[in-house]
Amino acid sequence: MSDYLSMLRDAGLGSLPGTAAEILCDDIRERICPDKLTTQEWLDVVASAHRVGLPTTSTIMFGHLESPRHWAKHLLALRDLQLDTGGITEFVPLPLVHMEAPFYRKGQCRKGPTWREAVMMHAVARLALHGAIGSIQVSWVKLGMPGAAAVLAAGANDLGGVLMDESISRAAGASHGQLADVADMRAAAESVGRRLRQRTTLYKDVTAEMA
Repeated sequence: MSDYLSMLRDAGLGSLPGTAAEILCDDIRERICPDKLTTQEWLDVVASAHRVGLPTTSTIMFGHLESPRHWAKHLLALRDLQLDTGGITEFVPLPLVHMEAPFYRKGQCRKGPTWREAVMMHAVARLALHGAIGSIQVSWVKLGMPGAAAVLAAGANDLGGVLMDESISRAAGASHGQLADVADMRAAAESVGRRLRQRTTLYKDVTAEMA
C-alpha cells in the first residue's frame, strides 16, 4: 500500500480525501456500507497516506443508524490517528441526505440528523479534536447556506466549498442548490460576524502562497 501511495505522490498527487469513513464503528458499517473497508482498514490506509507525505481530510456521515456513542468512538479514532501521524487537514461532518439513500428507502434508517444534532456534531467536534485537528468544516450543500452560517457561529471555522453543478448530494435528494460563489460564501460568513478568507488545500493563505 505504501509503495503504491508513494508512486502516486511521486507522480504528482498532493493530497487525498478522507471520504468513505462513514462511521468508524464496524457494527454500523456492516449495515450501511458492507462493501467498504472495515474501520481498521480505513485507518490503516489513511495512516499510510500520511506516512508517505500525503495529507488527507477526514469525515463522518451521521444521522442514520448510529448513536452518540458511535460519534464519540469515531471522533476519538480520528483524534488518535491525528496525534500519531499529523496528516489530517480538516474534519467535515456530513449529515445524511436520506431521500435516495438505499438503506433509507429500504426502511433501515431514520431521516438524517435533527438540526440540534447537526449543530452539536460540529460544536462537540471542535472540543473533542482541539489540539489535534484545528479546522472544522461545515457543508452548505448538506445544511443550506443559512444553516452553514448558523454552524459557523457554533464551532465550525471552515466553509466548504465553492461549487458548480454539485451532483453527489443532489443525487441523494439534497435541495440546497448546485452552485455557490464567493459572494454567497462571504455573505454567509459575514452574517454571523466571521471574515471570509481564501485558503489552499493545506490551509495556507492564498495571498502568501502566491507572493
